[in-house]
Amino acid sequence: MGKGGDFTHLFPSQNTSDQTNPTPTAKRLLFWFVLIFFLLYLKYRPYEQTAHTINGLFEYIFTLYHFVINQTIGIVHEAGHGVCYLLPCPTFMMVLNGTLFQWLFPLGVAWYYKKHHNMTGWWLGLFVLGVSMDYTAWYVSTAPESAYVPAAKSFLGVDGLHDFHYILTTLGLLAYSGAIAMVLKILSLLVMFRSVFGLFSIAYGKNKTRRVR
Repeated sequence: MGKGGDFTHLFPSQNTSDQTNPTPTAKRLLFWFVLIFFLLYLKYRPYEQTAHTINGLFEYIFTLYHFVINQTIGIVHEAGHGVCYLLPCPTFMMVLNGTLFQWLFPLGVAWYYKKHHNMTGWWLGLFVLGVSMDYTAWYVSTAPESAYVPAAKSFLGVDGLHDFHYILTTLGLLAYSGAIAMVLKILSLLVMFRSVFGLFSIAYGKNKTRRVR
């Protein structure tokens, strides 16, 4: 038994580039987790369904998955508005800032990991961005319904301004909300699909390493 016992390999004295990435097993488990989430997401988007009793184990598990992501997105969205409550932002910017934060936060996390040569983190961050964009697409599609979001549907539990009813009305684009929502939905699914494929390539692709002589 060397110095430090049998656990010295867990605490190497020097950092290596491999330490910035998950192990091969972790990459594969993450890929399957995200793939299952993606497939269930296509079937069980909670915000696109009417109220109903949850049926089956898969829907129950997915609802838990989605609850975590949805709450995170909601907190970041409201934080975007909150910044403009503290700063003298124009009303249009204050309303838009919620969605900007909601998109920029996962994109920023993804970019951070890419800068640190962790492509697993990059694709996972982009996948969450895709989920956020898809939620935005649904939000845009509801813009013609009302200028306000009732407390029962609001993240904060109070009546509030419908962001995209205000934004699209201001820009004169409310009549095109359906088309805008469809474009966003397609883009979001492409981002998610590309992210899943990226995770697959990392988990099961051939590692190209150079031999050091």
